[in-house]
Amino acid sequence: MWAMKMLTAKDILNQINRLTGELIETKLCNSENVPVCKPCGGDVKEIGISSGDDSIFLKSIPYFEMFKEATERKIYNVQMIDGALIFMQYRFYKNRLVAHRLSYLPSPDLDAFQNEPEIYVEDERYAEVVNRRIVCVPVRFDFDNDKAVCRPIKHPASHMTLGQFKNCRIPVTGALTPYQFISFIITSFYHTALTKYNSHFQVYKESFEPSIFDEEREIMHFHTPEYRH
Repeated sequence: MWAMKMLTAKDILNQINRLTGELIETKLCNSENVPVCKPCGGDVKEIGISSGDDSIFLKSIPYFEMFKEATERKIYNVQMIDGALIFMQYRFYKNRLVAHRLSYLPSPDLDAFQNEPEIYVEDERYAEVVNRRIVCVPVRFDFDNDKAVCRPIKHPASHMTLGQFKNCRIPVTGALTPYQFISFIITSFYHTALTKYNSHFQVYKESFEPSIFDEEREIMHFHTPEYRH
């Protein structure tokens, strides 16, 4: 019988470290923060970044202001070449995942393009970034298996939020690993006609257990790969 490996806090920390290094090697990363595993009392551990207070993401302020503050205070795992920020936070209880927040925050303004436009025009990776038709849309994947919070369809345990819409919660079949999240972001926003950057990344065929409610399987939802050993 096939079984799904239980991913530990150490596994997730190792993935984030490896992925950060690969983003640097592919030159998609402009700046990075060292991921750390912090004890939060009792049997709770949190994987986050070594600097900054992530409460900025919960403030009710315009996106431009939030992005500017997060950039200045380096509240991110990785800052991409186009200024976009990637933030990953996982929480474990007794080495079992209980929550995560994975955010992709595209830059609302590319000041460098105004100063050195020839660099961006010649680099295919920026073709869409400087396209005036493109709209800046933050993407976030949240997971919280607290039974007091989860409600079928209304508040899926694992869900995707587009933009800053408070009640936008698109069901996802389960929590995402760092590799699944980064792979989704790179494939969706950084592949070009000439380069498929995902081919430069080590593949992690591991996944978390499904958490989707039966009612949510009957409506539109996102499916995460399920790898069994």
